[in-house]
Amino acid sequence: MSSASTSSNSNSANVVQDETFQLYDLRVEVICPPGQRIMCGAKEGDYFTLEGEMLYLPPGQGISIYSLSAVLPLLAAKQHMTAKNDWMSTDAEVACPDPCCPSRLRIIRTGVRTFKHGDTTLVPLSPPPGEAPHSR
Repeated sequence: MSSASTSSNSNSANVVQDETFQLYDLRVEVICPPGQRIMCGAKEGDYFTLEGEMLYLPPGQGISIYSLSAVLPLLAAKQHMTAKNDWMSTDAEVACPDPCCPSRLRIIRTGVRTFKHGDTTLVPLSPPPGEAPHSR
């Protein structure tokens, strides 16, 4: 996915539809209660980042596939803009899926990236209401 700028110009007779959208970059950090036994192999301070669709781990660091499976379904939703009262805007911690492990994963929104629809999919946007469809 690549960044793009807005291409909409409301003063023009030939208005170009703005096809941009924004997603949050995320940092997912491991939280380990001091003095407690951690069962999933996580260590305090472990983290990974999500930039667009790409997940990055620091060199030499791993993550349990079970811990990843607990947080993965929430990441795409957490990347999208949400209403301030939506629970996705306020709730940020996910428990380790091992019921005997007290660790948690904290999802932090770190920045915003702008993408262009046409750079991320081959499916065209629908034309705005009242406009005839056009081919790309």
